[in-house]
Amino acid sequence: MKIMLCYTGSRSSSAALKETVKRAKAMDARVYVVASMEKGTEEEQKTIGQLESVLKDAEEQLQKENIACEIHLLVRGMTPDEDLLAYAREQAVDEIVIGIRKRSRLGKLLFGSTAQFLILNAHCPVLTVK
Repeated sequence: MKIMLCYTGSRSSSAALKETVKRAKAMDARVYVVASMEKGTEEEQKTIGQLESVLKDAEEQLQKENIACEIHLLVRGMTPDEDLLAYAREQAVDEIVIGIRKRSRLGKLLFGSTAQFLILNAHCPVLTVK
């Protein structure tokens, strides 16, 4: 089994990591820890460095639990929601796990929601963790 964890180091994605550990152990799954950025410009190098660091932290936590994993920072010119969905299809993952935070209706309308996009368009089950 393959599980893709969408991870940014936020409180909600840390909760998703804990749930992923439980699920990966129960199903003897390989975990793909993934974050996505639309661009990798020079101005965004600080953000790239931060994401690489939190991905490494997640990798270390999974390795401590003896869970097979890979980390990937995607910078492929797509919006994060499209990029995560494309990566999930490319890797033929069986489940996507993503942390969510509460947003107002207006916030969802104006800015969209990566989790919402994945739930509506993924080829596999999507587990949201709050």
